[in-house]
Order: sequence, then C-alpha cells, then structure tokens
Amino acid sequence: MLEQYLNQLNEAQRAPVLQKDGPMMVIAGAGSGKTRVLTMRIAYLMHHGVDAFNILALTFTNKAAREMKSRIAAIVGSNEAKNLWMGTFHSVFAKILRIEADKLGYPSNFTIYDTQDAVRLISAIIKEMQLDKDIYKPKQILGRISSYKNSLITVKAYFNNPELQEADAMSKRPRMGEIYQNYVDRCFKAGAMDFDDLLLKTNELLNRFPDVLAKYQDRFRYIMVDEYQDTNHSQYLIVRALSDRFQNICVVGDDAQSIYAFRGANINNILNFQKDYDRVQTYRLEQNYRSTKNIVEAANTIIDKNKTKLDKVVWTANELGPKIKVHRSLTDSEEGRYVAGEIFEMKMREQLTNGKFAVLYRTNAQSRAIEDALRKRDIPYRIYGGLSFYQRKEIKDVLCYLRLIINPKDEEALIRVINYPHRGIGDTTVEKLTIAANHYKRSIFEVMEHIDKIDLKLNSGTKNKLHDFVNMIKSFQIINENQDAFYLAEHVTKKTGLIQELKKDGTPEGVARVENIEELLNGIKDFTEGQKEVDGARGALAEFLEDVALATDLDNDTGDDDRVALMTIHLAKGLEFPYVFIVGLEEDLFPSALSLNTRSELEEERRLFYVALTRAEHQAYLTYAQSRYRWGKLTDAEPSRFIEEIDPQYLEFVNPAETTGYRYKPMIDMDIFGDVDKTKLRLQKPVSGTPPRRMQEDEPAPSANIRRLKPVNTSAPSSSTGLGDGKLAIGNIVLHERFGKGEVLNLEGIGGDRKAEIKFDVGGIKKLLLRFAKLDVIG
Repeated sequence: MLEQYLNQLNEAQRAPVLQKDGPMMVIAGAGSGKTRVLTMRIAYLMHHGVDAFNILALTFTNKAAREMKSRIAAIVGSNEAKNLWMGTFHSVFAKILRIEADKLGYPSNFTIYDTQDAVRLISAIIKEMQLDKDIYKPKQILGRISSYKNSLITVKAYFNNPELQEADAMSKRPRMGEIYQNYVDRCFKAGAMDFDDLLLKTNELLNRFPDVLAKYQDRFRYIMVDEYQDTNHSQYLIVRALSDRFQNICVVGDDAQSIYAFRGANINNILNFQKDYDRVQTYRLEQNYRSTKNIVEAANTIIDKNKTKLDKVVWTANELGPKIKVHRSLTDSEEGRYVAGEIFEMKMREQLTNGKFAVLYRTNAQSRAIEDALRKRDIPYRIYGGLSFYQRKEIKDVLCYLRLIINPKDEEALIRVINYPHRGIGDTTVEKLTIAANHYKRSIFEVMEHIDKIDLKLNSGTKNKLHDFVNMIKSFQIINENQDAFYLAEHVTKKTGLIQELKKDGTPEGVARVENIEELLNGIKDFTEGQKEVDGARGALAEFLEDVALATDLDNDTGDDDRVALMTIHLAKGLEFPYVFIVGLEEDLFPSALSLNTRSELEEERRLFYVALTRAEHQAYLTYAQSRYRWGKLTDAEPSRFIEEIDPQYLEFVNPAETTGYRYKPMIDMDIFGDVDKTKLRLQKPVSGTPPRRMQEDEPAPSANIRRLKPVNTSAPSSSTGLGDGKLAIGNIVLHERFGKGEVLNLEGIGGDRKAEIKFDVGGIKKLLLRFAKLDVIG
C-alpha cells in the first residue's frame, strides 16, 4: 500500500520522503504539497521499522496535526497512528510538562491561562500596586512579559539586565519588573501557566534536568517540524536540544512565508539551519499545485524584490487562468460594495457557494465596510479571529466552574464565578479572602476551606455561603472521578443555577446565551465521543479543558458552514480559496506605516502580501480606495507599492482612471488657458488603472497606456439610464448598491421627477429620485 501512495509523489517530493536518517531541510513553496511530504515521510519511517513512539511531529495548528494524523492512519492503520506524538508546539510541550510538572513545583493538573485570564490577573496586580492604568496598560504589560518569556528573559534575567530596566524607566514604567515578578508568583501560586510558559518551562525543564532531556532525546529519535520559518527563539532552542543526540531532524518551511516577526518568529532559524547541523541535505519543492500560472508568476515577481531569501523558483503546470484584477474605489465603503457585488454576481453567474470566497485584509478594523456591504447583499459571512466562541461570557463562566473542579487553586476562575449566579458573596468578602490568601501564601480556595480558623471578621451568614460554595465544588470533584466531561458539564450548568439565571432574560440576546451553552454541551459531547478513538483517553474533563485551552479559532472551523471567509492575512496562512479578495492595498495600510522603518520590516510586509496572493487558486482581486476613514476623518490614500511591483502582464485594471489622476472633473476647458503640450503631462498621484508607479523626471509620458483608456462618461444620469420610464412597479424587489435589497412601496411623479418609496432591509424606508437611483430589479 505504501508504494501506491509513493507513486502519487513527484520526483522532488519523493526525495525527502526516502531519506531516513540525518538532518534535512525541505524548502517548500506555496501550494507545493509539503503536508503530503511530511505525511508520507512519517508513514515511510514507520513502514521501515521506526516505532511510532519515537517520532515527534510539530505543527502550528491542531487542525494541521489532525489532518496529517488521519492521512497517516489511512496508510499505516489507526492503531499505530494513535501512538505518534504529533501536535502543536504548545500541545506537545503541555503534555510533557504535565508528566514532569512535579520537578518544577507545579501540579500535573495545572491550568493553562488564556489571554483574557492573563490580562485580568495583570489588571488585578496593577490595582493592588496602586499604579496608573493609563501608563501601565494591562494588555501592553502582558505583551511585554510575553516578549520577555519568548526571548528566555526570566524575572531573574530581567533584574540582571540594567538595559531592560532602563528602557522601561524611560517609557515611564519603572515598576515593570515588580509586575513581572508578581505575575509569575501569582501564576505559580494558582497552579497556572500561560501560553508562553509552556515554552519557557519546557526550556527550563530540559536545561535544569539533564536526565529529563536524555529521556526525551532517546524517545524522540526522529523529529519533524512544519512551518520552521515561524519558530521563535524559545521553540528553536527546544528543537535543538531534543534533536542534538540523534540529529534525525527534518524541517519544512518557506522563508517567503515568514510573517510572524511580531510574535517573535525568527526567519534566521530557517536561513541558518545548514549552519546548525552537519551535512544537511536540502530539498526544494517548487511545483505549485494550487494556483494558476498568472497567480504563481505574479507572486514570484513580488517576492523577487526581497533581498533576504533562500533560492528557489516556484512554478506550476496548471492552466494560465484569468489575470489578477485590480480595482480602484473612491472610498472604503465603495470598496466594500464592489467586493460584495463581485461575489454576488459570480455566485449567480457561476453557481458558486459562499465558501469559495475569502476576503483578506491587513487589519481587523477593515472588516466593517466589507461586513456592511455583504449584509446588504444578503451574503452570509464568517469573521475569523474575532471574539472566539470560548471567550463569550456565558461560555467562559461555565469553563471557569469546570476549571475549578480540576484545579481549585485557579484564582482567576474562582473570582469570576464565586458570586455568579448571585449567592451573596460580595466584592468586600472576595477582597478579604484575597488579602488573607496572599498573607498566608495559600490559594483563596484553601482559605475558604479553613474559613472558621481564620479571623476575617465575616458574619456567620457569609461563612455559611462560603462553605456551601466549597462543598459544591468538592461534590463536582467526586463526580469527576467516575464520569466523563459531558455528564459533569451538564450537571454543573444545572446545579450552579447558570441555565436558570440566563433563562430569566427573555431578550433575543438572553436566548442566544442559553443556545451558546447548549452548543458548548454539544461540543463536549462530540469531544467525549471522539476521545473513545484515542488510546488511553476516556473523555475526562481534564482532557477537554486542555483541548479548549490550546484550540485556535481556525481549529474550531468544521468547514461545513457555507459562508464567505473574512480574516486578516496572518490568519489565512495555510488556507486556500478559489476566489480571494485582498483589500486595502494602500500605502501606510499595506504595507503598514509601522513597518517602513527598516528593510527587514518592509520585506516582512512583502512576504505577507506574497502569502495573501498565493491563497488564491483561480482568481485574485486587489482593491484599494482613494480615500479611507481613519479615526473618524476621511484621509487621502495612494495605491500600495506592492501593486506597482507586480509585472503588469499579470494584471487587469478593471476601471482605468482619468489620465490626470484627479477625482475632480473640471467644468471648463483647460485649453482656454493656452496651448498645452500633452506629451509632457504627468500623473500627479498614481491612482489610475494603469500600473501605479513612481515616474522618473526624464521619463516620457505613457501615451500608449493613455490611448487604451476607455472614455469616462461625465454626463449626468438621465431617465433613459435610470428607472424613471415606467419600468418599475409597486411590489418590485430591487437592489441598491448602497442600501442593499428593498421592496417598492409607492411610486409618484412623472418623467425625470419620478420618485420611489422603498423599504430596504438595512436602512429602513428611503424616497429615491429614480433618474439618479442605481437600482436593479431582481423580483
């Protein structure tokens, strides 16, 4: 059977699969089948006697790991595939840390704090230290701590580094080190780690305990790392340590798709791989199976502009395909209407589903105009990277109860739910408990367990309520010993009164919250059923909570929801769609104004554009606006340099602009001011449909391009172009490019003064003058 699968590989893909031992690097261009190569290499190793328990495969999403494991199971059998150590860096190292937690002083059931938990804890610390929240902003403080941890700057290392302390003092945050110290101490006391700790603590474990390092070096004799260009310094050191003994390491990546420097990713990890290991074999996967020739070759012309890169030439045997369409809009709202209109028309013309389309943008804020336009066209969409399902308040409340069952020391979870639903335990009581816990260096739950022995000046009624809460959590812990996660979660939602509390709110929002909890229970049930297939798992609550803690927004996508995908380009990496719109291609937006200080920053922005373009299989659209709202003000914009950098032969400008480049149309003939040598005219601003670029002082005007421009219709709309000639009737369903779909309620007037009263789905009732209204009758 293995030979049958090997025959499906091309020659370039087979070579790295068939190399069994030694260090190797696979440089995989976009759409070149790297997942297939990784999958087949693991299957090949297992087929040639390597025990599945001795293979470690690290990915960047759980979704990728699940996909690879299912493919391997189809080749070698599901029983053997179960034994593979395969998953994201965080999930694999969390598994190791749970096994070895006692060596670092943590319980094996430690909680994994998400960003929301961490921000809440830092906020509490800043408040307790009586610091100014406008200077010590919790999210910024967390970001700083995160960068410290990923650079292996521990609290001790911080206080031994005068430069770091001076930098924080210069930014008016001299007590940054104290906050860092308190945050680390509080997490430890609560038996909790944040995402960055999963890497930092693994490094600590492997460096402080040589016997543990030797154990895992011997276990993981063959290591494979996907998306190696996205590894940070902490991940790099772990991989180096684990692979040092046998050096059977295979890394797969593409330097052209390194786009996570803001998270600490270091492109030098892949650029310098050959210096880190002896006798490295390098393979190149250069055939793109995803995109058309036009898209692949246009992407090559972009990435060629980067100076820091590995040599490779991506090519494809796919069809030529349509040219990349470039569209200019007056405003961002018009840009949104254009995107929605194109999707609507293609769906109708080609009978396409919504899931065939993706809209990619540089920043989340850009989604607003796109969303508005899609809603008015009744086109369903899904935003990725917005509020995660597991971050919704009602879901978080349930999860915090479940976290307390596993780890009663989890103070963030306890504080959140101790008085929800309301049980008469107020903020003053919680504050006294927190102070006592810090004083005795115990958890709040432990203080509550011994509340009768500690004088907190609480009345008997409050003490009884605390006893009841403690006993309720302990009763849940007893149930947890014998029941799976679904049974326990269902019991918790009823016993705590959460469902009853939400049902009191009869508003649509309240009903939606109840439905969300029902969906959570459905998800837990699905998880427990799925765990029956996993060796050594029983669908226990601890297994579910770890799965949720390490999940990402894209991991939760089942792929069966037919909606247009809206996401930032960073989130789109690894995905593909037949039709892709890349919006907001304007200077200072894409490339970002924050990324123009150094060549390395600009090259990362260019790699980001390369990633966006190579998500498209059949058709790519590039759109930009001549003006865009920023902070409530309409500001002028100019096209991105990235449009200019694409060879024009791959582009189709769908709306060439006036040759002057101005939006203003003169009301008088410019010739009255004298003769004008039109061959010397210059484009004042590159906003036209011809490839926008910076013209040289001695460069002749692009007369050939000017001649190809279509004449601009400057005449005012008339009844012959509108619907003022009686073609519209009461009851018609119409589509307006701004207000969306609506029903004609009334008609009045004659000729050019004919008006229609229309009730739109979005925006209510409008009265429009038909000779100006751009309406399409659709029913």
